[in-house]
Amino acid sequence: MDAAVPRTPAKASTRDRILVTAEQLFAERGFAGASLRRVTSAAGVNLAAVNYHFGSKESLIEEIFRLRLDALTARRLEALDAVAGAPGTQLEDVLAAFIRPALDLSLAQGGGAFVRLLARAYADQDEHFRAFLSTNYGHVVKRFAAEFARLLPELPTEELFWRLGMISGALTYAMADFGMTRSKRFDSRAHREHLADHLIDFGAAGLRAPAP
Repeated sequence: MDAAVPRTPAKASTRDRILVTAEQLFAERGFAGASLRRVTSAAGVNLAAVNYHFGSKESLIEEIFRLRLDALTARRLEALDAVAGAPGTQLEDVLAAFIRPALDLSLAQGGGAFVRLLARAYADQDEHFRAFLSTNYGHVVKRFAAEFARLLPELPTEELFWRLGMISGALTYAMADFGMTRSKRFDSRAHREHLADHLIDFGAAGLRAPAP
């Protein structure tokens, strides 16, 4: 299942053209740094078009995240359903269901801009964004946490969530290529596979470590 992405601006409807342009500008300048006036100018539309299709800047931002994250959620849960509850399931299987779809997102059309936007939103500690994520996608984290808890019955719940938070942070860092040195031996997809393997091994080791 491929991640849903907007069409390219040249072929897009007015609504999709606004989404593509806003995603790029927010990734480059942040939510505060990219005004609606700047977005409409770059998209070649007027402010009334944004109000008509989205109603507000906040709703536009939410739609950008929803477009990407709904597809990511579907892929993650599909992968999790394939391994959850099975007797032979290992931590690496569950981590792969969480990590690989996210890294694939960065290879999708426009995915690089969205990943930068996601990283910026986390770094800015945007409360509206965090509330939106919790309300719409908190159930995904709970599904994964439940499976990790099944595989790690001796790990206290609070410690499990601390470790999952660290794994999510490392994944976001990797998705945005922060500080990552790409070997000349790898193309983009091979680089992502290499990253996925390392993150899965790293996450499994961290989850298996004895509780302090």
